[in-house]
Formats: sequence, C-alpha cells, structure tokens
Amino acid sequence: MLTYARWQYFVILIVLLFSALYALPNAFPQDPAVQVTANRGGTVDEALLARVESLLQEADIDTKAVELDEGNLLVRLSDPASQVVAADALRPALGNDYVVALNLASTVPDWLSALGATSMPLGLDLRGGVHFTMQVDQDATLDKRLDVTAEDLRVLLRENRVRYQSVERRPDNTVIATLADAGQVDQARDLIATSEPTLQLSTQGNTVTARVSDAELQQMAADALEQNVGTLRNRINALGVAEPVITRQGDDRIVVQLPGVQDTAQAKRIIGATATLEYRAVVEGNPYDAVTSGVVPPQAEIYYRTEVGPDGNPIPVLLNKRVIATGDQLVGATSGIDPQTSSPAVSVRLNNAGGQRMFDFTSQNVGKPMAVVFIERVPEVRMVGGEEVRTVRVDREVISVANINGVFGKDFQTTGLESMQFAADLALQLRSGSLAAPMDFVEERVVGPSLGAENVERGMKAVFYSFVFTLLFFLVYYRVFGLITCIALLLNLLAVVAVMSMFGATLTLPGLAGIALTVALSVDANVLINERIREELRAGLPPRAAIAAGYEKAVGTIVDANLTAILAGLALFAFGTGPVKGFAVALIVGITTSMYTAVSASRGIATLIYGGRRKLKSLAI
Repeated sequence: MLTYARWQYFVILIVLLFSALYALPNAFPQDPAVQVTANRGGTVDEALLARVESLLQEADIDTKAVELDEGNLLVRLSDPASQVVAADALRPALGNDYVVALNLASTVPDWLSALGATSMPLGLDLRGGVHFTMQVDQDATLDKRLDVTAEDLRVLLRENRVRYQSVERRPDNTVIATLADAGQVDQARDLIATSEPTLQLSTQGNTVTARVSDAELQQMAADALEQNVGTLRNRINALGVAEPVITRQGDDRIVVQLPGVQDTAQAKRIIGATATLEYRAVVEGNPYDAVTSGVVPPQAEIYYRTEVGPDGNPIPVLLNKRVIATGDQLVGATSGIDPQTSSPAVSVRLNNAGGQRMFDFTSQNVGKPMAVVFIERVPEVRMVGGEEVRTVRVDREVISVANINGVFGKDFQTTGLESMQFAADLALQLRSGSLAAPMDFVEERVVGPSLGAENVERGMKAVFYSFVFTLLFFLVYYRVFGLITCIALLLNLLAVVAVMSMFGATLTLPGLAGIALTVALSVDANVLINERIREELRAGLPPRAAIAAGYEKAVGTIVDANLTAILAGLALFAFGTGPVKGFAVALIVGITTSMYTAVSASRGIATLIYGGRRKLKSLAI
C-alpha cells in the first residue's frame, strides 16, 4: 500500500528547514579585508584602531569599516584592489610588532552565526586564497648541527673524564676540541669516532678536529626541507585549514597555498614561526653589575626577561651556557591554566633523553631557580647596495624563572606566560614539531581573484543549466513524477550545500564537478523508480500499488549503485590530494543526501499527491 507515516513527513520538514538555514549564509558575499594581528610586543586596542584609520586616510583609501574583532583589527574594503593597496600602506608603518595579512570578512548576520551557520569556504581556484613561497635557510641548519655537535662533544669528554680547555665551532664547518693533556688525544678521538661515526676526524698536537662531510651536508639540507614540509602540514592541519597545498620548489623553497582560510594572519604567524624553548640554570650573581661592567662569569650569558624593571628596561638575568633541555626533545605540549597561580601555562612532555637530563638536573638543584628561554627567529630584509639582503634576527627572551620545588623528569609545566593566546600558539608550535631550519616569506599573494570569480560563475552556470535541462526533460517525459523528481533534486542540492557549509568543507572547482555528478546520480535513481512504476502499471497493478511497488523494488538497486560510488569516493579521498579530495568530498556528501531525497523524500511527495485519492484510475507518468 502507498503509505507514508506522519513522523516521516516531520523528518522531511526538519531536513528542509535545516538545509535552508545552513545553506543561507552562502547567499551573503564576503568583504575583502585587511587583518592586523599583534605579534609579540604589539597590542590591538582602540589606539591602534585610530592609528590605522589615520594611516588609511593619509593614503586616501576608502574603507567600509574599521573594527576590532576578537583580538584582531579588521579593515573592510569594497574591492580586492583596495585591499592590496591598504595592506601595502599598513605593513611598513606598523613594522614587526604586527602581522598585516589579506583576508575575507564575513557578512553573515549575527543571528545566523549564533546558530553556527557559516558560509562554505571556497578553494583557491574559486575565490582565490593566500599563496606563500618560503625560502629555507640552509645555513641555519648547518649552524644548528654544529652547535649540537659541540655540546655533545663537551658532554662526551666530560662524562669520560677527558679534560679539555675548550670545545668550539669554527667558521669552516668544523668543531675543534682543545685538550688539557696531549696524551689523551687518541682516547678522545676514539670516543668521538664511536659516538659520532659520520664526522671526519683529524688530530694535531693537543687538538681533535671534527668536520661534517659534504655528503652529510647535502643530506642535512634535503632532510631539513622534508622536515619543514611535514611540520608545515602538521601546523596547518592543527589550524583546521582544509585542503592545503604544500609542495617543494627546487632545493630550498616551499610553496604553501591556503584556500578557504578564515584567518590568514594566524596562519602566517604559525607556519612561519621557528619558535622553541630552552631550559637553563640560573647563575648566581648580580646581572645588573654584569651588564654595567661587561664582566660576565665564564659559564654564564646575559639574557633579558619579558618584564620590565622600575627603570622601564627589560630585567637582565644570568643563565648558564649549558642547555638542560630544548624544544627539539619535546614530544607533547598542551596549553591551559595553572591552578596554583591562575596564569597561562604550557604542560610539556620530553622524550627519554630530555627527561633523563631534566631528572638529573632537578635531582641536584632542588630549591634553585631554573629559567625558560623563548627563542624565535624573525626574518628580515635589508637593502644593501640597491639589492635585497635577507637575514634572520634571533630573539631570546626569558619568559619564566621559577624555583625547582621537587624532582621531575619528562612531565612538567611552564607557567607565567603572558597570555592564553601566546600559550596556545607556543603549545601548537611545539606540538606540531620544530622547523629544521628557519624560513623567510619571499612571496605572498592572493591567487586569482578575477580567475576565481570567473570559475565560480562558470561552475554555477554548469550546475544551474544541468539542473534546468534535467527539469525540462523530466517535466516533459515524466510529467507529475518529473516535477517530484525536480523537487527532490532541489532538496538534495540544498542539503549538500548545508552539510558542506556546516562541516567547513572547502568547495573547489572539482568539488563543483562532484556536485554536478551527484545531480546525475540522483536523476539516475529517480529514473529507476519512475521506470519501475511504469512497468508495474503495464503489469496491471492499480496506480497506488504501482507507486508503492516501484519504490520498494527499485530501492535495492539504488542502494547498491550508490554504495559502490561512495566506496570509490572514499578511495579518492584516502589516496588523493588537493583537488581530488575536493571532488571526493562533494561526491560522498552528494550521494549520501541523494539516497534520502531520491528515495524517501520523493516517495513522501508522491504519497502526498496521490495517496489521498480514493478513485485514482491513472498516473501522470
């Protein structure tokens, strides 16, 4: 019998309202915008807002609005050309204290946003997006390798009671260990050869020279590039950016494309950061006297805290040259609030080697202070002789000094951080892995706004005309049941857009092709149902019984065909990258929704039209 329960009509109504609500934000176009985010040392407040407004007025740039938005400053503009001009005007004026990035600002009404409804991000090929080309500093990789080698040799000689005067690195890519006793040269050479078999060793007098081979230098450069690519993937995945494109370009460059990103300033700060931590012992002594006189204890270096003293200058502190543990030995980090001090904190877990060194140090220094040093490499560009010279400035700040209250090893907490945002960013950088070498942004641009608009227009035309042609064909060929099919198709398209918007799936040009394909698959399902109903009518079944039999007998075939297509989509998503994944996502979502709209929703509409007629003699099919 042709029946359809009331609760099933209620489900159709819920699906319709849900689809319309969560697809609605896509009807609100986004504003081209420039986003200003505070770097370390910068503050986003009303004073900055007034300063930005003044700078834009001086540059004769018209704005739609300049507003504070969740700790960021957002400048809304009328067109992409003004967006680029405004960004170029603000960057040099605001300096390194702020990150100025291109963005798209939502115009979705607050009541929709409060319900969690957002517009579907468009991919790089549809709306454009941020394109970064990043230069990897290979020299910094070598510097880091030599620094680690020098420290390892010091520890190795000290633990094996080989007395040395100094262990220092030289500009010619060597580390020279000068021993106190020339009679221990052979012993030191054997120890180093066993511990570091890849080093090229030579001896002269009371010195042992360790050189990094050319083959290892080339391997280090390749490994650094691969590690940076992997780290960028981890960081961007942690940001929730959909379908990023991260590829190598040559021997020392990485291309990063971020389509559909909502916060380019945050992305730029996170992916370009080379921040890490070092844990060092605090050396007894008066740091102010050391700064004034220039006389520093031989085992110490002068660092500065993030806080300022009564004189308005950063507070100096003497730290031991020897590093207890570094961020490279970290295997986990999460941000939170320290319950004792109610201040932002990062909970840290070290690997076994770092945990053992931390345990050994804290066992011998309970009650003594230990400092946490925040190290950040900041790319800089200077003009020398009319040419750009790119350098890296290394900033070292002591973010925390605390007494060791008890012995600990792998798991502990870094407290006293300046803000929850800084704690969250630091935990993300540490958790996603350290960059093997610092990177400089050598190119940043918005990709294809005009081409993206043309692609959107053509893609929407393709979907629109495919729907119109289907509508006309079904209305002529299947009459009333053609109308039912078109209503089901429209509900399917609405549901696809709603689901993809709700889950933040990025719509790409292949994604539009996937949506068009789901229209075809949904049509195929309705063709099976309609033809089955025709066969039942030819077999002599009454109209209502023919409708019921047509739906019931076609369901199995439709489910089999759609499940096969979904499995193909899952394979594309699992093994594909970039545009292929975009196609797979749209295909999987579209097929899933069409299985409901083509079978259940269309049957509900047919029952609503024909189910209540008592003297039904024929069907318009």
